[in-house]
Amino acid sequence: MISELAKKECKPCDGGTPVLKGDALREMINKLGDSGWNVLEEKRLEKKFRFPDFRLALDFVNRVGAVAEEQGHHPNICFTWGEATLQIWTHKVDGLTESDFILAAKINQLD
Repeated sequence: MISELAKKECKPCDGGTPVLKGDALREMINKLGDSGWNVLEEKRLEKKFRFPDFRLALDFVNRVGAVAEEQGHHPNICFTWGEATLQIWTHKVDGLTESDFILAAKINQLD
């Protein structure tokens, strides 16, 4: 089932997009459900994905890259044998916006 967030599209940030904090931030993380995403210092979303080998981790990273290009919103990706760690945030505002949660929801659909 596709979440409501995953149905949305990321919006470009012009630097004036409000940063999510407090209750608004908690509401957005709750929309991701129990999917393993963690909020770091109210500024970043992070999730580790595990795989049985390097090839599957690389395949996942490539699929994430395709979604990121389609959305025009790009996560930081660190991957190694059997693992990929993603961090998402809106660079222009150095914090979290709705688009970060939309991208996370879209990535959840790949897992």
